[in-house]
Amino acid sequence: MLKLPIGLQSFASLRTDGFAYVDKTKLVYDLTHNGKYIFLSRPRRFGKSLLISTLKAYFQGKKELFEGLAISELEQTWESYPVLHLDLNVGIYNSVQGLQEALKSNLNIMEKTHGVAKESDDNAQRFKELIWNVAAKTGKQVVILVDEYDKPLIEAIDNEPLQQEYRSILKAFYGNIKTCDEFIRFVMLTGVSKFSKISLFSDLNNLTDISLDERYADICGLTAEEIERHFSEHLEAFAQKEGTDKAAIMEEMRKMYDGYHFSKSASKDMYNPFSVLNALNRCDFENYWFSTGTPTFLVKLLQNGNYDLRDFSYGNILANELSAKESLTKEPIAMFYQTGYLTIKGYDKEFGSYSLGFPNREVEQSFLNFLLPRYTGNTDNRSSAFIEYFVRDLRKGDIESFLNRMKTFFADTPYELVRDLENHYQTVMFTICRLMGYYTIAEYHTSNGRIDMVVKTQQYAYVFEFKFNKTAAEALAQINTKDYPLPFQFEGRKVFKVGVNFSKETRNIDDCIWEPLEA
Repeated sequence: MLKLPIGLQSFASLRTDGFAYVDKTKLVYDLTHNGKYIFLSRPRRFGKSLLISTLKAYFQGKKELFEGLAISELEQTWESYPVLHLDLNVGIYNSVQGLQEALKSNLNIMEKTHGVAKESDDNAQRFKELIWNVAAKTGKQVVILVDEYDKPLIEAIDNEPLQQEYRSILKAFYGNIKTCDEFIRFVMLTGVSKFSKISLFSDLNNLTDISLDERYADICGLTAEEIERHFSEHLEAFAQKEGTDKAAIMEEMRKMYDGYHFSKSASKDMYNPFSVLNALNRCDFENYWFSTGTPTFLVKLLQNGNYDLRDFSYGNILANELSAKESLTKEPIAMFYQTGYLTIKGYDKEFGSYSLGFPNREVEQSFLNFLLPRYTGNTDNRSSAFIEYFVRDLRKGDIESFLNRMKTFFADTPYELVRDLENHYQTVMFTICRLMGYYTIAEYHTSNGRIDMVVKTQQYAYVFEFKFNKTAAEALAQINTKDYPLPFQFEGRKVFKVGVNFSKETRNIDDCIWEPLEA
C-alpha cells in the first residue's frame, strides 16, 4: 500500500517518497490559466499548504513531479517562474514584534533564495523591492504564494487592540501586490478567515475569492469517490480489522468526517482529509481534527453574546455576513463557519441567505462535549459521565433518578459563571439533548411548535417542557395544550410527559412533574 500522507505538506515528497496523492492538478491548471489574483479560505488541516506546495512546484516547472497526473496532459509549455513563497504558519504572534520578525524571516529566506540584496528595513517596502528586484534579475514575472496569511490574526483572536495593529501591518504589506501588477504572473493567498474587501484587502481589491466557487469546491479536502479510489487497500485493511466490509467503513466515515460544503449549491460533500487519513492509519474512528485545535475563544464569544445555541446550530446567515468585515470578535457566526465548526447546509436564492449547521458527528459531538463543561463549570470531565448516566436512567424509565441527577449537575455550576440564567439553562439543556441524541433519538420540532426536548429509547419516549421562574404545572399544561406527545403515541413506546421549572432563586430545578400518556 502507498503510504498515507498524514501531516505531509510537501508536494515533492508526496510524489517521490511513496505516498498516496489525490490528484487535484486539473483544478490547479484551471485556476492558474483562468485567474491571476486568487484567495481561498478553508478550515485548518484541509490541505491548503499542500495546495500551495503543488502550485510552487508547477510554477517552478518541475514537470517530472507531475508525470501521470491530469495536468501532464493539459500543460504543453512547462515554463518556470521565480516563486516568492511566504509561509506564516510558523511564528510567535503574541506581539507586534513577533509579527514583524516572522515577516522579516520570510523576507530573509526569499532574498537568499533568489540572490537579491536587502535594500530597506521596513518590511512592507522590502517586500515591494523584493518583487521588483527578482523580476529584474530573472527577466520574468514573479509568482507570489502566501500560506495562512491570517495566522497572526487567528492567534490574536481574543486581543482586539493587537488585531488592529496586525491588520494595519498586513494591509500595508499585502497592498504592495497590487502596485507591482506588471511584475506579477500569479498570486494566491490562503487562510482560515475570510475578510471582505472593505477591510484588510481594501488596497488589494482585485483578488478573486474562490472560497464559495462551485468549480473549486473540491480543490482541498476529499470526496467519497477519491477516498474509495485512492485508499481502497487501506479501507480493506480497516474493514478486516472491524470484521465488516468497505461499504460499512465508508458509511461510518461519512457520518464522522463528511458533510463540509463550500458552495451555494452544497452539491459536493467534502470529507475532512486530516481525520480520514488518521482513521485509515489507525483503523479507528476518533475525533482527530477537533482534538488538534479546541475553540476556546469561540465558545467565549457564544457565552458573551448570549447566543441561543438552537438557533446557532440551525441558523441562517446572509451571504455578505460570511466574511468577517473588521473584527474577528464581532463576527462569531462567520468565524464558526470559516474555522470549520459550522458548514453550509443550504442556500436561499430569494433572500441571499445560507443555512448553517454542524458538518458531521466528529465536529458536533466534540464541540458539544467541549462546550458543556464551559457552560456548567464541570471542567473535570464529569459532564461526559453525566451524559452516560442520563441515558442509562432514561433507558430504564427512571425519570426520578434522571431529574435528581440533573439537579446535582446544575448544583455544580459556579455562581459567577452565569450571567443570563434563562439562556444558560436553555443552552445546557439543548446541549444535553443533542449529546444524548447520539445514544438515543432526540427530536425538537412538531407542527405545533418546538418542544424543549424529546428523547426516545427503545422502550420509552419522554416529552420535556422547561420553564423559568414559573411552575412545573405550567410546563405540563403546555405539553397537553399543544398535544406535544401526539407524534409519538403510536410508535409502540411508553410515553411520559415531563414538566420542569428552573428557579432564579435556587439557580436549579425547584419543581418537576411527570405523568404517563394515557393510552
